[in-house]
Amino acid sequence: MSRQRDFLGPYRLARLIRGGSTADVWEAIEENTNDRYALKILKQTSMDDKGELAALKHEYNIAKDLSSPRIIKVREMRTEAGVLFLAMELFSELNMKQALRRGPDSLAFMLDKIVEQAAEGLYYMHTKNYIHLDIKPDNFLVSRDGTVKLIDFTISEKKKTGLSKIFYSSKVARGTRSYMAPEQIRRKVCDERTDIYAFGCVLYELCTGKPPYTGDTPNDLLNRHLSSSIPSPIAQNPNVTKDFANLVKSMMAKKPEDRLQLPGQQNKIVPTMWEFLKVFRTIEIFNKRPRKPEISVFDHNVGIKGADDMFIKPSVSSDEPEEEKPRKRKPKKTTEEGDKE
Repeated sequence: MSRQRDFLGPYRLARLIRGGSTADVWEAIEENTNDRYALKILKQTSMDDKGELAALKHEYNIAKDLSSPRIIKVREMRTEAGVLFLAMELFSELNMKQALRRGPDSLAFMLDKIVEQAAEGLYYMHTKNYIHLDIKPDNFLVSRDGTVKLIDFTISEKKKTGLSKIFYSSKVARGTRSYMAPEQIRRKVCDERTDIYAFGCVLYELCTGKPPYTGDTPNDLLNRHLSSSIPSPIAQNPNVTKDFANLVKSMMAKKPEDRLQLPGQQNKIVPTMWEFLKVFRTIEIFNKRPRKPEISVFDHNVGIKGADDMFIKPSVSSDEPEEEKPRKRKPKKTTEEGDKE
């Protein structure tokens, strides 16, 4: 590579992490500090696409308002040599979806920590009056010690209030079909409860290895979200506790106001991620705690010691990040008190 191709402003491109249809993600080293970042770089074919340019700028405008250890940090957006890109915190680990391809046992032994951290990230986002709208396993990065970070704010938006809520209209239903709430499919106003529904679908998949609904066609899948009965994760995994199964099912209620209404509650609550955390911290996910697999999902191929080694490494650079050492896992909280970012 020439210096022009190897650098974007002060960032030296070290290796390609992953490629996409409209953007690539590179690990890069800031020349002055030697700090490592992830750069989300629009492909040349997308640079003239006003929609893709607007989407990247939209993602930056939301991400810059979010500051939480549970959410990926976006440092800056800039243009160099006609190329628009985001510079983000480097957290080069698998996402939940990639881990689940090895089966639910790959994460089950530390699932309580994973779920709690994922919920805390989403709760924090809601406290800033943002709705994610694309909650799915792919958008949670998870490390080998169970640290979780929420990513991808491409279709996220401010919570609708006042006149913007009254006169809201949308021509297109946006989201990922396997995790879309009924109101999202019907192009109605979405709020925190929409993300709660999607997070319920994610929890179902985390403890069973499968999404709650499947369909023969895209429309069939959407119709199942609208009208099919809510499945219990116990049917797929009998080790799931009844308390956790009831919590997951309550999150997937068809009507937003019915979400997180659990059996035995004396009064109806306002569904929020904080209410979810209060309940989750008092129950167990599994009847019998799963064992840690002998072969980690990060170590399942010869020569691969972590997610970093699964990425494409250009031969022109020998710069590799140091492997993050696993940290001791903290005991599960049993109180209703938690960190409010």
